[in-house]
Amino acid sequence: MKLKHWALLLATTTLPLATSVGTAAAAPATTAPATASCTYTPAVPADNFKGIPVFDAKKAAKPYHATLATSQGSITFQALTDKAPCTTFSFRFLAEHDYFNRTHCHRLTTQRIYVLQCGDPTGTGSGGPGYSFPDENLTGATYPAGTVAMANAGPNTNGSQFFFVWKDTKLSPAYTPFGKVTAGLDVLQKIAAGGEDDQNNPGDGFPNLKVDIKRVAIKR
Repeated sequence: MKLKHWALLLATTTLPLATSVGTAAAAPATTAPATASCTYTPAVPADNFKGIPVFDAKKAAKPYHATLATSQGSITFQALTDKAPCTTFSFRFLAEHDYFNRTHCHRLTTQRIYVLQCGDPTGTGSGGPGYSFPDENLTGATYPAGTVAMANAGPNTNGSQFFFVWKDTKLSPAYTPFGKVTAGLDVLQKIAAGGEDDQNNPGDGFPNLKVDIKRVAIKR
């Protein structure tokens, strides 16, 4: 499957799938809280590179909401800064450097798992910001509708790609939940109702309603 970040996510559903990725279905061990050790490690690819953040625990603890102005409507989520400070600090860093502006959400799934994936400036599913960081908030993680979580290519490979859950979804606790949608779930459901083009698998492809991210606003 060409979209490596998403191949693992598909493989960890509770239903059998044709694609095999070895032992990826096993849930990884949880990591230490990011407040104790949050390190952003240089990594490739470095698409639309904005630099590598330096973790600031004081700033990371400050709560915020992020609003994504998209071509299909606005989506707002509350960042879980108390539970995933390393992840939310990274998302804020990228948003404040306009990383997500003029990108699009490149993948929608409508069978078995119910998510919209965004955050790749290349639109291919293989792009990244030039750094990676550890998983967080995995103990007992669930993925009800409205969850915002990180896509990855295996344990501790988080970058810029993330996904919105538009309908309750069962996944192994391997994808850092870092936000909760507070407005715009109806927008996500409208996008999902528009369907996708099955370019990867049935129920898995590019959304028929193109989702362009115009800008991301951070409000404290």
